[in-house]
Amino acid sequence: MLNFAIETAREAGQILLEKFGRKINISKKGDIDLVTEADLASEKAIIERIRSHYPKHAILAEESGASSIEGDTTWKWIIDPLDGTTNYAHGYPCFCVTLALEHDGEIVVGVTFDPTRNEIFAAEKGSGATLNNKPIRVSETEKLSESLIITGFPYDFKQRENFAKHLTDFLLKSRGVRRDGSAAIDMAYVACGRFDGFWEEGLHAWDVAAGVLLIEEAGGRVSYYDDSKFSIYEPPICADNGLIHAEMLAVLN
Repeated sequence: MLNFAIETAREAGQILLEKFGRKINISKKGDIDLVTEADLASEKAIIERIRSHYPKHAILAEESGASSIEGDTTWKWIIDPLDGTTNYAHGYPCFCVTLALEHDGEIVVGVTFDPTRNEIFAAEKGSGATLNNKPIRVSETEKLSESLIITGFPYDFKQRENFAKHLTDFLLKSRGVRRDGSAAIDMAYVACGRFDGFWEEGLHAWDVAAGVLLIEEAGGRVSYYDDSKFSIYEPPICADNGLIHAEMLAVLN
C-alpha cells in the first residue's frame, strides 16, 4: 500500500504543478482560508484512484469531508490534496500533497510529496522513513538553544492567548524559528533533520497524519503539550527529534 500511496501522491502533485503559477479560480471557505481549483482537482484524482483500487476503504479528505462505502471501514485514507493553499495561490513554491492510511485507528502509511522539489517523504509503520527512497533520521541536536524550530500560525491565532507568548519564548530560547505555511512539509523536514522541532495549534487530521508517522519512524517524538499520547484528530501538537522534547514542552507549559 505504500507504493500505491507514493504513486497517488505523485499523480496529484503533478496536477498541482501543472496549474501552479497560472490564473486559477480561488474561493474562500472562511475569512482567510482559501480553496483553489487545484485543491479540488488534486482531491478528485486521489479519491478516484483510491476508489478504483480500494473501493471499500473509508476516506477523510479536506475539501469533501468524510465519506465511505459500506464494507471494511477499519481502513481509512486521510487526505490533504494541497497543503499550503495560501502559498500556492500567491505563487510561493511551498506546498505539497499529503496522505496517510489508518488501520484500526493507527496510522500505518504516510506520504508527503513536494512537487516543486520532487521530494517524496514516505513511511510505513515499523519500516522507517525515507526521502526519495533513502532512509532519513531526525536531527541529533541536543539543546533547544542550538535548535531550528518551525511552526505555523492558526487562522484564529489572534484569539489564542498563549500563541504570542509561545512564539516569543521560542524565538528567545532557540537558534531560530521559521514559518513556511505548510504543516505537512514542516513535519517532513523534522523527520529528515532539517528542523529540530515543530509545534502548532488548530491543525486537522489531514494536516498531520502522514507527518506524525514520518517523525516517529525517523526516530522522533510526538505528543501533546503535557506529554500525553497524541491523536491526529485533536490539536495541538509538539513534535521533535526527541532530544529537545522536554525543553519544548517546558516552553509550551
